[in-house]
Amino acid sequence: MSEGPVLVLGASGFVGRSVCARLASRGLPLRALTRDPAKARPLAVLPGLEVVAGSPHDDAALAAALDGARAAVNLVGILHESRREPFEKVHVDLPRRLAGACARAGVRRLVHMSALHASRDGPSRYLRTRGLGEEAVREAGGSLRATILRPSVIFGRDDSFLNLFAPLVAALPVVPLAGAATRFQPVWVEDVAGAVAACLDDPATSGRAYDLCGPHVYTLAQIVRFVAAQLGHRRWIVALPGWAAYLQALVLEHLPGPVMTRDNLASMRRDSVCDCPFPAAFGIAPAAMEAIVPAYMAGAGAQGRFAGYRRRTGG
Repeated sequence: MSEGPVLVLGASGFVGRSVCARLASRGLPLRALTRDPAKARPLAVLPGLEVVAGSPHDDAALAAALDGARAAVNLVGILHESRREPFEKVHVDLPRRLAGACARAGVRRLVHMSALHASRDGPSRYLRTRGLGEEAVREAGGSLRATILRPSVIFGRDDSFLNLFAPLVAALPVVPLAGAATRFQPVWVEDVAGAVAACLDDPATSGRAYDLCGPHVYTLAQIVRFVAAQLGHRRWIVALPGWAAYLQALVLEHLPGPVMTRDNLASMRRDSVCDCPFPAAFGIAPAAMEAIVPAYMAGAGAQGRFAGYRRRTGG
């Protein structure tokens, strides 16, 4: 692997911030391609990180960002599609174009973030397009050595999973819940970041796909009760029948910044759990929610994370 920077797509997002901090702590030079440099300002504290303005969907910007890079990490993904950004554009077209651009730029190493149970035959458009994106990365072939990571739901400070339920349980003594019996195996964002770093370190992970899950399985109802307990509440969960869950999702998906869509509901037809332990190749003992969440549920935000980085590095 060359000595150039690692290009990170999605660097300013929830997972991207953890990945960049982990890679920076290992002394790797980084390059973040972003359409909105203002969103990447919290990353400025990280040594050796260069922010490049441009859209990852623009071929010229992508080629320029890959110039001289040693590897690429694709963390771009969406849970809710829009007319401007449909799932196909983000989950299929971007991985295909990135893989092709890597080949043209001579970048041979790619770590691609997908989703647990991604498949062209998945129950939702989200999972189907994630599966097609994996196929696009594999089809690049040639000298490109790609690793695919498939996490379950990811939790951590500023996540969009546990924090989604915090205002809900704070406001409602009774919580009507779609998919209450769906099982999840949440994985800590720092363990996911550690897996990305391990992939870049270990060439033996090339050409492999790894499922990433935490140590415990919970139903969605148990997760909501857990969040409520962190906030000092006891809440009654009402599991919605299928027809009511569909109507709830139909209404919520038309609100600004939807918290639930019919496609999200379709994804929950399959439990988000692993059939294997956390990959031994990464040397990580994954953390449970109970060990991590109580320390951050009050929330310090992204700035708090990088203040911690400053303290650890003496900056």
